[in-house]
Amino acid sequence: MNQEKIQSAVRLFLEGIGEDPDREGLQGTPDRVARACLEIFGGTDEAAQEALSVQFETDSDGLVLVKDIPFFSMCEHHLLPFYGKAHIAYLPQGKVAGLSKLARTVEAYARRPQIQEKLTQQIAGALMDRLQAKGVLVVLEAEHMCMTMRGVAKPGSLTETYVCLGAIEEGSPLVDRVLTMIHGH
Repeated sequence: MNQEKIQSAVRLFLEGIGEDPDREGLQGTPDRVARACLEIFGGTDEAAQEALSVQFETDSDGLVLVKDIPFFSMCEHHLLPFYGKAHIAYLPQGKVAGLSKLARTVEAYARRPQIQEKLTQQIAGALMDRLQAKGVLVVLEAEHMCMTMRGVAKPGSLTETYVCLGAIEEGSPLVDRVLTMIHGH
């Protein structure tokens, strides 16, 4: 990431909205925003699937579910945040990932400008590819600030996306079971 370009862009942005980037409260803002971008968009420079290289052999083929993994990302359409929870379920095939590695995978993909649908697909695809799982189901629930702060202005509305791959096929009883485990009804 080029911090100088980000700082210049923020200065221009502030001027564009009618602010003076040299006034007391805004003097350090271009630098602060550039540094924040290193964190917020840190996934653009990261090999997200690498976290899944830490694996353990297992004889178990029972369902693994990790739910309520907090995440935030930035909508590529408005550069406004969306945030929520990720839920990951998979059927192992000889190996499992460390549980924290699932959360790291979510975080690495989320720290990129994108849309929720793509984020869901990326996480599911990484699990299938790296773990060679029998099946994967990834569910993301998120509130989008582009719907909360602007346009329709409906705070509290959630968008839910899910991707089913392999043996966890859409419409199967296993999907219903996982969704019940996640949502509790």
